Amino acid sequence: MPHAYSRAQKAHEDNTDGIRLQKLLAQAGFGSRRKCEEMITDGRVEVDGELVTELGSRVDPSKQQIRVDGSRVRINTNHVTLALNKPRRVLSAMDDPKGRFTLRDIVGDKYDRIFHMGRLDYESEGLLLMTNDGELSQHVMHPKYEVEKTYIATLEGKISGTVCRRLVTTGVQLDDGWIKLDRCSILDSNRDSTIVKVVLHSGKNRIVRRIFGSIGYPVKRLVRTQIGPIKLGDLKPGSYRVLSQTEIRSLSKEVGL
Repeated sequence: MPHAYSRAQKAHEDNTDGIRLQKLLAQAGFGSRRKCEEMITDGRVEVDGELVTELGSRVDPSKQQIRVDGSRVRINTNHVTLALNKPRRVLSAMDDPKGRFTLRDIVGDKYDRIFHMGRLDYESEGLLLMTNDGELSQHVMHPKYEVEKTYIATLEGKISGTVCRRLVTTGVQLDDGWIKLDRCSILDSNRDSTIVKVVLHSGKNRIVRRIFGSIGYPVKRLVRTQIGPIKLGDLKPGSYRVLSQTEIRSLSKEVGL
């Protein structure tokens, strides 16, 4: 259990540099300044492992670790994280020697050292996350954290609810081992095609296409709509937006940061 705030409070008394703790929390998306003050006085905030309960403390987020309810607050003004809606026939890369359209054609050179977290195959579309925050990227892509990804897939042929359930409970065997869906539901169907919503945490290459292709239902269209807590929403194909601090905080919490 963290002990009462002492060393950090004394450092504040001796130093007027840094940013007021409640202001930093508000900038990080925890709510209004007043709400953040209540979080501090309620004993929900730690700085460098010590509990802060008094208002007026100043912190340096580049040198100190701040946590709320045990989750780390991450603010770096040099970091940016984007949600991008990748269209079909855009390569999940920044450059291509063959001259195909790439992510650079969408985001340009505005952001320094930005790269994509994971991929979508050339014919697939939907949500890609991009960042210049190496620590966040490592955690999002690491299999340890099992970040869920949601897809809407249009399949050739009419698939039954029984098949959907079997893909969740039993799964299928592919060349590189057994794989199961976390969830599968039918959104619409007719004689020739079925639209399904699938959720899985595997990041293997072309995994959704391979799963349904292996049981005789090739994927005609595939759109990724969500990665962890981040949703595609109404973002238009070929466009992107900067994630809010609230979104970055929820994504960071999901991957153990």
